Amino acid sequence: MKKDKVKKLAEQITKTLFGRMFLVGLALILQFGWILLTVMTLDNKYPIVSILIQLASVLAVLWIVSKNINPAYKLAWTILILAMPVAGTVIYFLFGKSRLARSLNGRFMEEYANTEQLLTEEPQTREQLEAVSADAAIQSRYIRDLAGFPVYRKTRTHYFHVGQELYKEMIAQLQKAEHFIFMEYFIINDGEMWQGILDILEEKARMGLDVRLIYDDVGCVNTLPADFRVRLERCGIRCQVFNPFVPVLSVVLNNRDHRKITVIDGHTAFTGGINLADEYINRRERFGYWKDTGVILQGDAAWSFTVMFLRMWSVLSGEKPEYEKYRPNVWRQEAFEDDGFVQPYCDTPLDNETVGENVYLNIINRAKKYVYIFTPYLISDNEVITALCLAAKSGIDVRIVTPGIPDKKMVFLLTQSYYGTLLQAGVRIFEYKPGFLHAKSFVCDDEIATVGTINLDYRSLYLHFECGVWLYRSEAVLQIKEDALSIFGQCREIRWEDWENRSLRTRFFQSVLRLFAPLL
Repeated sequence: MKKDKVKKLAEQITKTLFGRMFLVGLALILQFGWILLTVMTLDNKYPIVSILIQLASVLAVLWIVSKNINPAYKLAWTILILAMPVAGTVIYFLFGKSRLARSLNGRFMEEYANTEQLLTEEPQTREQLEAVSADAAIQSRYIRDLAGFPVYRKTRTHYFHVGQELYKEMIAQLQKAEHFIFMEYFIINDGEMWQGILDILEEKARMGLDVRLIYDDVGCVNTLPADFRVRLERCGIRCQVFNPFVPVLSVVLNNRDHRKITVIDGHTAFTGGINLADEYINRRERFGYWKDTGVILQGDAAWSFTVMFLRMWSVLSGEKPEYEKYRPNVWRQEAFEDDGFVQPYCDTPLDNETVGENVYLNIINRAKKYVYIFTPYLISDNEVITALCLAAKSGIDVRIVTPGIPDKKMVFLLTQSYYGTLLQAGVRIFEYKPGFLHAKSFVCDDEIATVGTINLDYRSLYLHFECGVWLYRSEAVLQIKEDALSIFGQCREIRWEDWENRSLRTRFFQSVLRLFAPLL
């Protein structure tokens, strides 16, 4: 038994040392160390270099302060640069920007402009929504006008309260595919979940279906081999990689494709927090029981996810897709069920509009009775914290569920550092005792909800490509509420005394972390 443990440990160490993540990480560390050492050596040897570095630090701070970005982001970079002029300035010029490579950024903007007319809204649907609720219509209008995605009817919705439920339905729908399958995910890892999906994708590709996959290379750097794309294409599965991860220090590492999208035959779509790895369906235990959520759309609203996918595909591949051939009614002539109002949306780091955050703020600010929130990370800016506090102070029942077992201890300490302000305002906070909660869901007043990929942290809100679904009076809304009510009973509610009884060490560490929260 002891020999088996030693052998297993040796295999894990060997895998880590020769894994892609370790080698790439080592290359990045060596590059950064070399750059920093070179700058510091020149700084000590030549007075003119020291003056130039100081000047660069001041200019960097002035540039940051003048930018139209979140004040907390400005503060974090300013403190870092002023505290460590040499290292801070180097780090900022390497990682401080949040834009993709200029050529890729240009292709995105061009594709968005060229396909804007594909996402038109039926006037009748807008009139119906405005007649039912002026508040809901205002929230929906923001998504339409600023994100560019219309509201739909004729779409059935269903909410999944755990990953294994969504996976079961996804397998069933993939098996029914007759024309095309589009999938876009942040993390893919080999195991039962991925193999079950891959078997179907390979079979459908052999049958001649249009099968495509997009994955984020940073998200998969520790889970997939470097030749993964080649392997898939040999099986007839067309594949594109977002932001291929090469061991070169670059600002483009900041932007990631964090979306989770599956579209089948144009009329069925899935999204939510669930990636394609076994922990998401509790076939592999990581951080206790893994609580995640998702939603299926069947009907007209699936079109918005098709457009999201094809836009990304076009930018990465250089191809010009024939969008019209993938519309929902091309492969299904029967009328779709009418289930409330459904509005998919996406958020990108390419503009100055934080759509994901503003959808959340609209829900919080317009709540009349309650807002229940699932989030794995509560590392948000002043706008969200203020909105939550104001809602609670106004008598709204605001409840937030965070993980009981964290995936990243430092990030969890940072999440907990926000509890005090919220508790003092009357927000109720619950930690999910069975394990890690990865869901990103809001539900409000039995009428409005959103499910998607957007965390309440700076990376999701400002740096990543994200997506979600805004729901009004659809079946999924009450399903989310029922899930929330059942979850509260499985949680430890955080009291003011818990916050007050933190150790001095924890308090100090959390205070330091809060300064640099936007950079984590």
